[in-house]
Amino acid sequence: MKVRIGVGTGGGIGPEALDSLAGDLVELGFDSLWMPEVLSSAGFDPLVALAWVSARRPRLKVGTTMLLPGRNVARTAKQLATLDVLSGGRFLVTFVPGLARGPERSAVGLPPNRRGAAMDEMLPLLRRLWAGETVTYDGPVAQLDEVSIEPRPLQEPFDVWLGGSAQAALERCGRLGDGWLPAMSTAAEVAAGRRVIETVAAESGRSISEEHFGVSVGYATEPLSDAQAVALGTRARGRPLEALVPTSLDALRSKLRQFVDVGFSKFVVRPLVAPADWRAELEALAAAVGDLQT
Repeated sequence: MKVRIGVGTGGGIGPEALDSLAGDLVELGFDSLWMPEVLSSAGFDPLVALAWVSARRPRLKVGTTMLLPGRNVARTAKQLATLDVLSGGRFLVTFVPGLARGPERSAVGLPPNRRGAAMDEMLPLLRRLWAGETVTYDGPVAQLDEVSIEPRPLQEPFDVWLGGSAQAALERCGRLGDGWLPAMSTAAEVAAGRRVIETVAAESGRSISEEHFGVSVGYATEPLSDAQAVALGTRARGRPLEALVPTSLDALRSKLRQFVDVGFSKFVVRPLVAPADWRAELEALAAAVGDLQT
């Protein structure tokens, strides 16, 4: 397996700092820069920001955990294909249903109980458009009459990964995804989830590359805010938070090693508290986990 480590950043970063961060990632040997799509929080729109970064840093892969429910299918297909072409095939995407709490619950545009069905419907349509088909379709989330898009993605095939750890999300990944990137998980949990995904994929007459299993890992070497602690506690669903969120770089390295040991090889690591000095953070991170990349 080829172990690769990308770094995720959220809100609170300006253009100059983002450009410096991207340059430092290249210099220090990280694989990619990731930006999440959370509509109701501070931070750049990831597609716009990553297009800007990819133009300035032509050696760096760029990726996003992107909301799929609530989007226009044809526009989404064209936007992602365009970014893939303009970045020289360096664009990575993981589709997620979106948070189901706070302002984000309504901002996504679909209630949580309808998002899974929307993803089931949209993913095959996106693939058909990216494959160059002229699509006619009439359904709950799209009405298309002989629609095709140009450009098509430079990557062929254009892989889409999925997030989520619920049973329905695992089955969807097996049926429709090209890779899996869960978060807030233990090594035992992701190993069990992978077995479900691979079983469903086989039952659907397809397979997922062994290189396409990864984990997004938030870590906190600084104290979390009260709001962050509450939000993470909710997502932990009764599990000990210390089993899910490393609180030192040594603990982060240990956690990544546990994931590698159960067959996962692609990682996005995210400081949950925005660093005061991103360069110092990345240097320390590279010293702690950089040699895991093979």
